[in-house]
Amino acid sequence: MSFDVAVIGSGPGGYVAAIRCAQLGFKTALIERYKTLGGTCLNVGCIPSKALLDSSEHFYNASHTFETHGIKLKNLEVDMPQMIKRKSEVVDQNVQGISFLMKKNKIEVFHGHGSFKDANTILIDGKNELKAKNFIIATGSKPITPAPFNYDKNRVITSTEALNIDKLPKKMVLIGAGVIGLELGSVFLRLGTEVEVVEFTDRILNGMDKDCARELKKVLKKQGMKFHLSHKVTSVKGSKTKATVEFEPVAGGDSQKIEADYCLIAIGRRAYTDNLGLENVGIQTTDRGKIIVDKHLRTSASNIYALGDVIDGAMLAHKAEEEGVFVAEQLAGQKPHIDHNLIPGVVYTWPEVSSVGKTEEQLKEAGTPYKKGKFSYKALGRARASMDTDGLVKVLAHKDTDEVLGVHITGARAADMIMEAVALMEFRATAEDMARICHPHPTYTEAIKEAALAATEDRAIHA
Repeated sequence: MSFDVAVIGSGPGGYVAAIRCAQLGFKTALIERYKTLGGTCLNVGCIPSKALLDSSEHFYNASHTFETHGIKLKNLEVDMPQMIKRKSEVVDQNVQGISFLMKKNKIEVFHGHGSFKDANTILIDGKNELKAKNFIIATGSKPITPAPFNYDKNRVITSTEALNIDKLPKKMVLIGAGVIGLELGSVFLRLGTEVEVVEFTDRILNGMDKDCARELKKVLKKQGMKFHLSHKVTSVKGSKTKATVEFEPVAGGDSQKIEADYCLIAIGRRAYTDNLGLENVGIQTTDRGKIIVDKHLRTSASNIYALGDVIDGAMLAHKAEEEGVFVAEQLAGQKPHIDHNLIPGVVYTWPEVSSVGKTEEQLKEAGTPYKKGKFSYKALGRARASMDTDGLVKVLAHKDTDEVLGVHITGARAADMIMEAVALMEFRATAEDMARICHPHPTYTEAIKEAALAATEDRAIHA
């Protein structure tokens, strides 16, 4: 078995890299240790979590806003087994779609754990050899589960297990107020679960725009989520029927205890390179276990590349996809380009949060002169019509050149709206450019125009 390119891992980065390699004429192999393709994203990440987020949003609206719209319902209830069944069907459809794409592109798929024997040979499950001229490592990441947290996959769980809870919990405690914790926490919150969050830092969504994070926190608190910020977890214990979490203020103080049906650990993810045989090919890693690559995403082994969650940068499916195409096109002698500063990030709560470019905090730290414009969803006719008035748009532009440096949104459809900013920033547009574009009325995107107007001589029309 000899190939031009062998890709290890079939998540978004891996399968996209394999497809692009095949399109470019390379004989391509894909190695996946699990039975299904798609990696974390399709099986236990992006896709199933969004399916549940949509289901819970429908229920929340039916129970909280339908009557205001003139829609009356009786005997509304949550059918968790059906909700999980629909989620699983969505996952199956997507996974089958990836398998179809592999056959369509004549990519040979091998199931089993791949590890390097040498720079041109992979062992699958320690026995079958596969040779290739070039390799792409796209093995993704796994949830971080510190030993003291006593992760048992029963009552002390990660996002993987949370996606299959088929009986609505009365209470859940989240460790971590990042993207994964808040998304899954909001699923159960909207269905009626009491949710409490313990977070080590003094804010939610650390690393994202502070104003947008503050706006989301306000909405989640209004929905009933309880936050314990600037607190550290000292003990996590799981039994057959419950989880107990003890925590105390980071600055010192009295300890508190929460008993819940589940404790969801959501403190981040680690690069997954376990038993990959990196030492056999001299591939270097950071102290956090991430593979070190150069600007071409080449590792210290000249014919081996790495991308996605196993290297530095945002752990995002679409970042991995872009890097998959990037590596494949380089192998074909092309000169592709990725601007990692312009990879958007999204939090799929409701309201959603999206972001691209620099935050205000990053600009301050770098000493970059900037100006900003903000516009509230409350002033949008479209938002009032849909009862989605929570949220804001913030546009950051260079004080001297007016180039847009960052756009941050909390609000309805923020995940889709951010692409206007990404497209304009790819062409180095100014806030004036953004403000001069005619936006359809009534839409949520008018808030982007108004924020851009506010950033250029404070001339928003509807503020």
